[in-house]
Amino acid sequence: MTNSLRIDFCGEKYTATPGRDFVVGREGDLEIDDNPYLHRRFLLLTEERGLWWIANVGTLLSATITDGSGGVQAWLPPGGRIPIVFPTVQVLFSAGSTTYDFTIENDEEYFSTTNIHSGASGTTTIGVVPLTSSQRLLVVALSEHVLRQDSPGRGEIPSSAEAAERLGWPLTTFNRKLDNVCEKLDKVGVQGLRGGRGKLATNRRARLVEYAVASRLVSREDLVLLDRNAASGGPVGTEEDGE
Repeated sequence: MTNSLRIDFCGEKYTATPGRDFVVGREGDLEIDDNPYLHRRFLLLTEERGLWWIANVGTLLSATITDGSGGVQAWLPPGGRIPIVFPTVQVLFSAGSTTYDFTIENDEEYFSTTNIHSGASGTTTIGVVPLTSSQRLLVVALSEHVLRQDSPGRGEIPSSAEAAERLGWPLTTFNRKLDNVCEKLDKVGVQGLRGGRGKLATNRRARLVEYAVASRLVSREDLVLLDRNAASGGPVGTEEDGE
């Protein structure tokens, strides 16, 4: 018999049981928020022939699905679905200026991330992406509120102007470096950062935060970089101006 799933969101525990669909959204079994940008029914956890699946039943938003280590990641667009094959799964998605995340625990372990060398269908395995010091600082500034959470939940994504002010950078410098980071990740296969035909996606800040947190590109330990930057009060290094 298929085991139940345990879901953790904002410190609250939920259970998805076999034979009954579990709905995540503005309404449903897990009511995320009254955020008008969030679908009423967004994600659906369903059991089928002994295997749990997560499906995107929304029409606009996408979700980032990763194993507990961040080593395997899938981007789940509207209409897509993937099996839950890891003992711990993290789900991240953005609606408006807010990024949400929750975890799913599954007693069934079909794959272990310690012995995965290539991605399964629909997943992406991407090695460590080298970032310059200012690029990492930019990603940390955008991810700050999500990284400061003590448990899976919600975090606001600052606007470009707010993040630039947090770093003490001119907005033009911030936007240029944001473009460069997104282009670098797009080139190694990270989806959702490009809007098509040479254009960067308008919601690239949200997608960047989802990817960076899910893949452990940045972590809570990196928050100290913001304090060091504030204490130094120095300009952005000119050696990176061409990045």
